[in-house]
Amino acid sequence: MENKTTLLLIDKILEDLDKTGINTDTLIDDLKQLRTHALEAEIPLVVKVLRLTYEHIEENGNFMIPMLVEEEDEFEAIEVANEPVESLKYLIALIRNLKNKTNIADLKEYRDLLNAY
Repeated sequence: MENKTTLLLIDKILEDLDKTGINTDTLIDDLKQLRTHALEAEIPLVVKVLRLTYEHIEENGNFMIPMLVEEEDEFEAIEVANEPVESLKYLIALIRNLKNKTNIADLKEYRDLLNAY
């Protein structure tokens, strides 16, 4: 996503995650706002992933999808320290550069994991 306002919102979300972790009060609103940007930019994958993400956080009070790592052209979820925050930060960071095919593949994997949860 190349819009400066969108990039500032992504940076704000990442900074808030670093400072306060998954604070559902502000995070869900920020994710909904970011989703609006994705709707305006007509990026259906990002729209879907963001909706699934904030619905998942609303239901669970946390981000329960594990971090992704790639192993020989396949993705595998792994356990890491402070996993919910790190996994969510990774997901949000993927949205910054949608020209990277790996980022698109990872977003699709997150979509599938969120749907399956």
